[in-house]
Amino acid sequence: MNDACNRALYAPLRQAFATPSIAWAVQCDFDGTICLTDVADSLLQRFGRPGWEALEEDWEAGRIGSRACMQGQVALLDMSQDELDAHLDRLSIDPGFPAFVAAAERLGVPLQVVSDGLDYAIHRILAAHGLDHLPVLANRLLRTGERSWALECPHGSDACVRASGNCKCARLADVKPVRARQVLFVGDGSSDFCVSGRADHVLAKARLIDHCRERGYPHTPFAQFDEACAMLQQLALPEGACA
Repeated sequence: MNDACNRALYAPLRQAFATPSIAWAVQCDFDGTICLTDVADSLLQRFGRPGWEALEEDWEAGRIGSRACMQGQVALLDMSQDELDAHLDRLSIDPGFPAFVAAAERLGVPLQVVSDGLDYAIHRILAAHGLDHLPVLANRLLRTGERSWALECPHGSDACVRASGNCKCARLADVKPVRARQVLFVGDGSSDFCVSGRADHVLAKARLIDHCRERGYPHTPFAQFDEACAMLQQLALPEGACA
């Protein structure tokens, strides 16, 4: 970031955290946000049998929800456990994410990974970077045979507007009343559109920036986690001080 003290950039986030008595929590998307790749898409492109593209088209056209789409697509994966692990081990995360986690921990702000992706993939990728202590709420990838797989959705909701495998709005609601916390949500794409309107503040990248801007949702744009980390660190400094 060229100017760590740019007040115009930090003002919305600083204002959101201005009341010390209010407890905050961070919920963070994984695919496209923490991980630089959409894991499920990369697996389908490499190991998917014919038919997964048609399911994607049905989802994009609104004929099916993302839960039905993902469950159908996962059933079309043809890969061994070793092939899955080798593929996951080649994927990269945003290099600034570990520092973002450390900054949140220094501020005493709990962080959850909340994803409509694959729990096994998230755990393995995070573990490779020493981040396996983070709580992960995601869809459950199950091996059903030597080269066959299924998807369970323990965090789904019949009330989910997007019919997602993991209803991020419900996960946000889980945090707010029980722990009396406000939620800073971090995300990038369409799976974050709905929840961004319910979060108290959003750190938005990619497509989520325009979505939040067009609807007037309180948000701060970022491109990489080194910027997001600087934003969190700025919260602990006096107004006008430089990191």
